[in-house]
Amino acid sequence: MRKFELIAPCHFGLEAVLKKEIIDLGYDVAQVEDGRITFIGDDEAVCRANIGLRTAERILIKIGSFRAETFDELFEGTKALPWEEYIPADGRFWVTKAASVKSRLFSPSDIQSIMKKAMVERLKQVYQVNWFAEEGQSFPIRVFLMKDMVTVGLDTTGESLHKRGYRRLTAKAPIAENLAAALIMLTPWRADRILVDPFCGSGTIPIEAALMAANIAPGVNRSFTACTWEHLIAKRMWKDCYEEAGEQTDLSVSVSLQGFDIDPAMTDIARQNARLAGVEKLVRFETRGVEKLSHDGQYGFLITNPPYGERLEDKAGIPPLYRKLGERFRLLDTWSLYCITSYEGAEKDIGRRADRNRKIYNGMMKTYYYQFMGPKPPRMP
Repeated sequence: MRKFELIAPCHFGLEAVLKKEIIDLGYDVAQVEDGRITFIGDDEAVCRANIGLRTAERILIKIGSFRAETFDELFEGTKALPWEEYIPADGRFWVTKAASVKSRLFSPSDIQSIMKKAMVERLKQVYQVNWFAEEGQSFPIRVFLMKDMVTVGLDTTGESLHKRGYRRLTAKAPIAENLAAALIMLTPWRADRILVDPFCGSGTIPIEAALMAANIAPGVNRSFTACTWEHLIAKRMWKDCYEEAGEQTDLSVSVSLQGFDIDPAMTDIARQNARLAGVEKLVRFETRGVEKLSHDGQYGFLITNPPYGERLEDKAGIPPLYRKLGERFRLLDTWSLYCITSYEGAEKDIGRRADRNRKIYNGMMKTYYYQFMGPKPPRMP
């Protein structure tokens, strides 16, 4: 069975979380870099990684890498790659994204254009044709340039893995599903512990927790670009991997998951999203402002993505919002609080220095994941 080098990009700062996920799937990690993990796997790994990884953004098959300081070197390096092993004669192929960091070649449009020409030249020689109709399946290419090293990957995913398929309606500033999953995985939360999001918006954090608790694979209800690449991955392999994921689902799990939001329209959206995700019986949403945050349970988790105050008109309301969160958190004296935000006054207004914080890039925005640890629950006899 053919082995591939597979590249899984992720949010900057979450490499360790994704690495653990990949190892738990049973695959060997070859390299950890800022914002991506390279691991070794076969055609089954392509299917299982797309269906099962919660914190990755996509899965790329690495075509190759080479050094390029000029566009001539970029052309020749691209042309030397074995494109015919992946793209059939009728395939539709293009460089969908080029990213360049600390490299002499930095224009994405020029990089994309030159690489496309080089791919065409290579495949014209191999298939002995003068032009390509490109009427077949899609083969999107992604390229990273880092300090003049070019890494080329074939995108097996298509739409980003954060698009699970359940979030049809969103809040103004929604948190991506894969980031929400990672935030939960960075805590000691397990399905037998309480989880509350007091700023739930469209419900992403509680819904992702419910998917984890019920062991529902994040990609089980969507398709991927590589599902049509029968010359590389048999349809039967995809079918088996979807079935494997479905068999592991357990909706009988008992959990305590709540999401609160001050906007009733948001809690309605959150309920709809939970229903689309198949976890509406596992999550409860309420219209409730942070000033009414309370819970009868002990040793629970507040995991949340509160407003950051990025817009000028919202800034004045941010300090009192965080102060109120801190007040209500202090009343939950056995609980832990995990809060991602770019607001620099978060610790001061919450009223406590975080036990830990982790820098995470939410897109291009630098945020911090503040972790306020509560006491550990007593051991059960």
